Amino acid sequence: MKYFIATDIHGSYFFAKKVVEEFEKSGADKLVLLGDLYYHGPRNPLPEEHAPMKVAELFNSLSDKIIAIKGNCDAEIDEMISTFPFSPAVHVNVGGERVTFTHGHYFNKDVLPIGCDLLVYGHFHVNELTERDGTTCVCVASASLPKNGCKPSYMLLDENGFVVRTLDGDVVFEKSFS
Repeated sequence: MKYFIATDIHGSYFFAKKVVEEFEKSGADKLVLLGDLYYHGPRNPLPEEHAPMKVAELFNSLSDKIIAIKGNCDAEIDEMISTFPFSPAVHVNVGGERVTFTHGHYFNKDVLPIGCDLLVYGHFHVNELTERDGTTCVCVASASLPKNGCKPSYMLLDENGFVVRTLDGDVVFEKSFS
């Protein structure tokens, strides 16, 4: 199974389309959305081409391929307009690694879930790779509103390892499973 992971789209139809284009090119089986799909939040500016309903329609067209995580900006109404469920976290096994997908406002590099080899999250809008207590922690930068000089990014994960890339295709970092 190959996973394409993106986060913090915050209602940007412009960047949602780019995410879907890259997902389709990647050959991934699942599109994992790590939360904050539609609303930009009170601390963020409006992202480029802010159109939450169009973003919902785009993602609804792929609902059979989506794993959605509920972020801190996702409300019940967001779940009502979506044809796929939202979960606080999802646990999968990939290449023998116990992987947890979450938004990042509860679990992150500072607060690790139990029984996890690879923690993948967003929320902070930056790309970061850290190791802590035997857990590899990957924070993926926002696809629409990255911070601290990061570029809009996504992650690919399969049984061989993972790579984080910008939406322009540049490799940010990667790791193989041994």
